Amino acid sequence: MATLGRELRHLQPLVEMATKLQRNEQELAETRELLDSEDPEMATEAASEIAKLEKSIAGLLEAIKPALIPHDPLDDRPAIVEIRGGTGGDEAAIFAADLYRMYTRFAEGRRWRIEVISQSDGTLGGMKEAIFKVKGEGAFGVMRWESGVHRVQRVPVTESQGRIHTSAATVAVLPEAEEIDLKIEDKDLRIDVFRSSGPGGQSVNTTDSAVRITHIPSGIVVSQQDQKSQLQNKLKAMEVLRARLLDARIAEQEAARSRMRKTQVGTGDRSAKIRTYNYPQNRVTDHRINLTLHELTKVLNGEIEPFIEALKVADVEEKLGD
Repeated sequence: MATLGRELRHLQPLVEMATKLQRNEQELAETRELLDSEDPEMATEAASEIAKLEKSIAGLLEAIKPALIPHDPLDDRPAIVEIRGGTGGDEAAIFAADLYRMYTRFAEGRRWRIEVISQSDGTLGGMKEAIFKVKGEGAFGVMRWESGVHRVQRVPVTESQGRIHTSAATVAVLPEAEEIDLKIEDKDLRIDVFRSSGPGGQSVNTTDSAVRITHIPSGIVVSQQDQKSQLQNKLKAMEVLRARLLDARIAEQEAARSRMRKTQVGTGDRSAKIRTYNYPQNRVTDHRINLTLHELTKVLNGEIEPFIEALKVADVEEKLGD
């Protein structure tokens, strides 16, 4: 019922536009017959009405085109977001924390919920790694555009000479995987348990509650130690593992399709540099669509809608051209 309900919501606008288009075309055909009226005033009114109807029909046809592109059912799922500090040491970890705060505020603005799966803090308020789930209507469909390498150019807090450094953090956005999406055999898993490390409660450093799961065929390794019990950590680790395996399958499909395309929008290439945040120039540039905004503070406060909307439009245009 939930799946059918989501499908209905996506189809309703298209049906409404198609119904209006049909009605306008019928009115246009009837109004054109009045052009030959012997009454000059009626003929003038008919000509004016025809111009309005033709403009409305043209607008509807443009709006219908993107709506005809099949909706990806994965877009409706929660998103699992992984942020990791890349090149740049402490500064990269600080930037990773900035990105985490940016996405948290973006989610709050949409009244989505954030559920932290695991987090590894660095020094100076930085973050080595953060994995969290974003739950809300169309979460993955919106967040998927954030996958890739994010680069920052600024004077780090660790820099005494005032020199601008370039650091990076990687973001991977995965759709939450359901058990029906792929079957994981027990024989393909190696599960190791170990003692948690770092700050925490009573279970840290005292019990073997941390879990490391290795998926042998793919070589994917997931570790989880943030939960209190071994079972909870195993469940969270399996959730991340399923998402990564599903994402790997999607990335293969998108890479195959991208060979037919002209741009890298939506190809699933996790190693591509997608955005630069330049502090001295108060500039944020998305390299996939060459969009630059001189509103760095707003963007880092979660106002990333202009980039997401522009990327969606570029993706639709690309698909319509395929």
